[in-house]
Parts: sequence; C-alpha cells; structure tokens
Amino acid sequence: MLDHIFHQLKGTSALLWSQHGRCFVLHALCEKTVVRLTMASKPFTPEEARRIVQFLQKPAVFLNMTKDWPALHWTVEHLSTCLTERVRFRIGKRNEDMAPLFETECSFIEATVKEFLSWSTNESESLVGPFSDYHCKEFWAYADYKYITQLFQDKPAVFQDVMWSDFGFAGRDGRDSTLWIGTQGANTPCHLDSYGCNLVFQIQGRKRWHLFPPDDTPCLYPTRIPYEESSVFSQVSVVHPDLKKFPAFKRARVHTVTLEPGQVLFVPRHWWHYVESVDPLTVSVNSWIEIDMDDEARVGEALTKTIVCALKSAPSLDNDDHWLNPTEDRVSSHDENMQYLNLAVKACMDKRTDDTEGWSLLGDQPRAEAGKRDSSGLLKTPASTFVLPFGPHLIPVILAQKPKCNCPKDTSSFKYNDPSQPEQRSDNEFCQRSGQHEHQEVESPGSSQGAAGMRLSTNDMLEFLVHPDVIAQVTRLIMCRQRELRS
Repeated sequence: MLDHIFHQLKGTSALLWSQHGRCFVLHALCEKTVVRLTMASKPFTPEEARRIVQFLQKPAVFLNMTKDWPALHWTVEHLSTCLTERVRFRIGKRNEDMAPLFETECSFIEATVKEFLSWSTNESESLVGPFSDYHCKEFWAYADYKYITQLFQDKPAVFQDVMWSDFGFAGRDGRDSTLWIGTQGANTPCHLDSYGCNLVFQIQGRKRWHLFPPDDTPCLYPTRIPYEESSVFSQVSVVHPDLKKFPAFKRARVHTVTLEPGQVLFVPRHWWHYVESVDPLTVSVNSWIEIDMDDEARVGEALTKTIVCALKSAPSLDNDDHWLNPTEDRVSSHDENMQYLNLAVKACMDKRTDDTEGWSLLGDQPRAEAGKRDSSGLLKTPASTFVLPFGPHLIPVILAQKPKCNCPKDTSSFKYNDPSQPEQRSDNEFCQRSGQHEHQEVESPGSSQGAAGMRLSTNDMLEFLVHPDVIAQVTRLIMCRQRELRS
C-alpha cells in the first residue's frame, strides 16, 4: 500500500523525494489521508460517476475507474483455485450460421473451472473429463449469468472485491453482480433486458459488443420464443444477418466496441446487445441497476409470461418446439401467472400512491420528469446544466456505420415499452414500423404458406400478441383502468 501511495505522490513537484523524505512523509499520512489520495487517483468521484450514468443516453466506456478493484485478479486461473464446486457451462459449435444460436439449441455440462481451464488449453486430440465430447477447436464454452452471491456463498468477503460504490451506488458490490466465464467465440444472442440499465466490468480478455438503440426494435424482429423472463430476443443473427428474411435489419444502427480488461461499459435501458468473446479466455462481471420505469416493465413482463405460457402450454400439433429457455426452472401455471400479474400491478400502483413524488433511483428526479425521458428510460440531458465529460476517461460507443435508410423520417419516434408516452398510430403505420410489410411473405418457423396466404401458427400468434408495441399498449390500458378504479 505504501508503494502505491508513493507512486501516486511521486509526480507532485512540491516535494523533494529522498529516501528519508519518502519514509517521513508516508509515515505521517493518516488513514483518512491515504483513502483520499487513493480516491483522488480516479478520474471521477462516486458522485460524478453516478451523475454521468444518470444522464448517459447512449453506451459509453469508463476507463481508469477499477485499477484498485481486487476483482481485477479474478482471472480463470485464479477462479479455478477458489471456485471448486461444479458450475454449468453452455456449449456451442463454432460456425457462421445466418440464424442466432439460442440457448435452447445448445448443450450443457457441469464442470469445475479447473476442468474448464484444462480443456480450453488442451490442443491435443486426447480429451478426458466433462468436456471430452467437445474439442475446444470446434466448440466454445460459456459459464454465463452466474450469480456471485451463490458462487461464493461460503466466502462473503469476496463480495467486496467488486466495488460498484465507485460509481455512486453505495453498498452495491459482488453480492449484486453476476459472473461470466467463456472461451473465444462464446456469445450471448442479441437481446434487450426489460429492466434497468447495465454496468459491465471486463476482467480478463476482450469482448466485442454490438449494440442497437431502442428505436431500432422494428429492425431487429423481436421475439419471446425462446421465453426467458426479462429478455426480449432478436430473430436476427446480427453478425451474419439473413437480409432476405429480415430486410429491415439493414437499417439498424449498430454501435460497436471491444471492451478491454479494466474497463467498464454502461449499457442504457432497452439497448439491444450481442456480445462475443474474442480472446481465448474471458471473464467479466456485471450488475443491473434498477430504475424508476421498471415498475411498469414488471407489469408488462408479467403480462407477457401469462400469454406465452397459456398458448405454449396448450396441446397443439405446432407446439412441439423447445420454447422455454434453460434459465427458466419450469412452466408456471396460469393461476400462478395471473397471481404474479396482479401482484405486479398492485406493487406498481402502491408505489405511486405511497411515493407521490416518485423519486427515481438514478439522480433523485421526480416522477413528473417521466415525460421528459428518452427512449432509454433515463432523463434527457439539460445541456445548460450538465455536460457529459467525454475524454480520455469516458469514451462514447460510436455508430459503426451509417444505416441505409429509406424509411419514413418519423421512424425514430418509435418508443419501446414506455407507458409514460402513449402514441396514436394507424394500422398501416403499426405494420410498417413492426416490419410486417417487409417480411410478411417469409414463412415463419412452424407455419405453412399456401395460395391463400400465410397459415398462422402458435408462434406466429405470439409474435403479434407479445410484440413490444402490443404489450406496451395493454400495460397502459391496465394501469389506466387501475387508476380509474382507485380514483
């Protein structure tokens, strides 16, 4: 620690550093001063970082904020010694298919991190252990979405290695985070998260992020099959898109960044993202930050789950696909789903009643500001009062290419699942924005098309019924009805 403080102080010109002077000054530093000096070495204070997160409307990368985080040592080699229990790895084949590889199509094995490390560095043909059926040159492995609080439940001191408090979220650490361990090629299908915004800390190796704004939702052909609570998947393989089947994707505005070790990526609310490991071994930790608009989103998610489970649980000739994501434990009953929906509605209404001001977690702004939020769910930046400090320590994620757009100029007004901003649309406008005009002649999985037109399947019906626009509108109707009943 003393060497670290000395290194920080050595650059000051006010002191002449002799060996004797170094010892004298360092011994004179009290504990509080040491803490202040350590914090001063970071480009943003916790209060500044939180304010930046509050006002960021697009993805951005924080640099030089984690250099004293103990979690920087969480390499695969280190984790292999402290994580001795078996964890679940998702296995995928290395290919360049023009279709997303959803988790329902992957294999899964239970293995220790030590066994994973041995397999990932094994270049020979002789394979033993849990990975023996999958050669590392042909397959990738991913231990994703692992709750740190469960992995280290017998070692609670480890939680403090992740210091989200440096971003202004006091008390948030590894207990509120998830761990991701993968090999080159390991990826997460393109999706958006229904709740909150996201902070991602890269520890080992690099990951390539492809991000799309919420306004591009029609271009990404959203689907809830496979179903996973709080995740809306894209039907498009964003790195190898099938533009004949999904022509609107050519207008999508992809923002790309390769996240390096030590960097932290901020992903705003409802930004689509596809993530792929580009180095032989990668480790990252993330934390989802709750925001005020999650109240309505939970109602929408409960509504979606009720509809999906009701239709997919019904016996049918075209209901033989693997529709439930492996992350979901089981198919809940209709009564359970309706109970959850009612609880979500009640919780949302109670919060609005009990907290008239409706203070938001991000920035303590009143709920009256909800109408001034952007499509990411955060408050619009008042340029006169706050300017984002982009520079060597905060880098915006840039647009990778100029989109080829021949769509109406007002397409950018599309808002994903924002109950605070109702919109009136004609039937023609709704079809155009949801992309149905452009791919209506393409045969959907599980459907057959004849001379009379497309034969609707269960999945086709779900694509329409739980489309983000439809769920947003029904959520608004539910909440409006509840307000009428309470008034």
